[in-house]
Amino acid sequence: MKRDKILEFEEKAGYRFEHPDLLITAFTHSSYSNENRLKKFECNERLEFLGDAVLELVSSEYIYGENPEKPEGDLTRIRASYVCEPTLALCARELGLGNYIQLGKGEDLTGGRERDSILSDTLEATIGAVYLDGGFERAREYIYKHILKDIEKKKLFYDSKTILQEIIQGEHQELGYELLSEEGPDHNKSFTVAVKIGGEIAAKATDRTKKKAEQSAAYQAILKLRENKDRR
Repeated sequence: MKRDKILEFEEKAGYRFEHPDLLITAFTHSSYSNENRLKKFECNERLEFLGDAVLELVSSEYIYGENPEKPEGDLTRIRASYVCEPTLALCARELGLGNYIQLGKGEDLTGGRERDSILSDTLEATIGAVYLDGGFERAREYIYKHILKDIEKKKLFYDSKTILQEIIQGEHQELGYELLSEEGPDHNKSFTVAVKIGGEIAAKATDRTKKKAEQSAAYQAILKLRENKDRR
């Protein structure tokens, strides 16, 4: 991994590594280490394991403080929604992690840089790297800045289809999704989807999968509905 890439990510992350090798390991997917015959521990799986534990502690502390009257079961459900794969993948995309991951050629050609599982695992690996490099408080700052900040907005995004369904049901209108176009080769397709409310197009979105395009369109529709409601 080139030095300029490391510096670029450090600028985005707001953290400067004393030991950049930790960051390189955090960005090394097992497909890359296997293809290049690296040792098993030279991929990011160990750092992901560590980062997952740090994230669970920090998010638990945050949720505990933000919800002083909720019982344990509710706190557990909230945490599950905060640290689930779709939410972490969204946070990873905001950081542009896909641009830095070292992938095997096959994984790269089949869209690995945009795969939720790879992005979320890599984000957890970077948490582990920050923790080992700078300690718990720096890892905590990193998590607050890139995951817990605007968490309700992120939660709204990944659960947008369900939330939109609930809104429309309350207004007794029909809700549907229509695939408008499908472009590109099999390994790099893009889908444009419209969400329709009462037969009218409420929003459109384009993404790498039909499901994500529907999710993005639903999110845009919710924002428009809320904006219109605020104007009344």
